[in-house]
Amino acid sequence: MALPSFELNGEIYMVDEDGYLADFQQWNQEIAIHLATHNHITMTDAHWEIVHFLRKYYQEYRIAPMIRILTRVIGKTFGKEKGTTRYLYELFPDGPAKQACKIAGLPKPTGCV
Repeated sequence: MALPSFELNGEIYMVDEDGYLADFQQWNQEIAIHLATHNHITMTDAHWEIVHFLRKYYQEYRIAPMIRILTRVIGKTFGKEKGTTRYLYELFPDGPAKQACKIAGLPKPTGCV
């Protein structure tokens, strides 16, 4: 069975059965906007801040963080007011770790259903 895919600007991108980009290296901002739009998110500077942070985190640790870890490291990096589940749910209402990682082109975080 073939993986699902989407086409963007004449290129085909493979995703897993949950819509996560199959190849982290293929990600770019156009793909992020495409994925965000399909997840009912309009990207703002605040969204990009989290998405770029997640990509750096993944490149360093090779894992997409669960929400508990995500809030802690966001708080340490960007300040306590941003390191809360409330703030992250305002940006990514379908689940900050899950939805933000999808837009960032990362695999589904461990612990997400």
